[in-house]
Amino acid sequence: MEEQIAQDSTPIFQRIKDYLVGEIASGRWKEGDLVPSEQALVRQFGVSRMTVNRAVRELTAEGALVRRQGSGTYVAPQKYQATLVEIRNIADEIRARGRAHRSQLRLLREEPSTEELAAEFELASGAPLFHSIIVHFENDVPIQVEDRWVNPACAPHYLAQDFATITPNEHLMAAAPLQGATYGIEAQPAPGEVAAMLGVKAGLPCLVLHRRTTSGGRVASVATMWHPGHLARFTGSV
Repeated sequence: MEEQIAQDSTPIFQRIKDYLVGEIASGRWKEGDLVPSEQALVRQFGVSRMTVNRAVRELTAEGALVRRQGSGTYVAPQKYQATLVEIRNIADEIRARGRAHRSQLRLLREEPSTEELAAEFELASGAPLFHSIIVHFENDVPIQVEDRWVNPACAPHYLAQDFATITPNEHLMAAAPLQGATYGIEAQPAPGEVAAMLGVKAGLPCLVLHRRTTSGGRVASVATMWHPGHLARFTGSV
């Protein structure tokens, strides 16, 4: 077994890490589950205890595993993270973590803008906007409710998209190339409708990202994205 692993260009400890992360990502090991002992992994992979220890130690430092003295090593509470400074497609972020993405369309239609929305889009009150609400899942766990308004002048074919196979971000990046964006983040209790879509209790603390993007000198999109506070964290660098 050790010879087979060593023939791969990937370091042995990294292959063990990939195996452990893969079991978590697949859902076979869930949050709080006890993972095999280091001795069991030594036997399974036919490698040294030091190699296994490095893999487990690094995954513990990265937050995927948690060690409990005298008890063993467990799957840690899994937090996903979203990148703020760079606008990335949520499906790509989930897949980059080795997990499966799917989405559920809850609403897609044209609506007249309220005064508040019209002000954000710099349009006259009542001007038509496209409105979508989509729930994004990571390994079948709902992690984001995306409530998005879109300027028809920037993305005239928005309502014709199949958002089971493409995300709003992907379509808008092609239809209305990004010129700029502004952000706001705050903690809010989940209202009943959002809580139901996230599968949590109403009032659960959520991290809420409000993002406004521009393209071609127009406001292209205004999105409010709700994330369960116990599962989310935002990262970024400049």
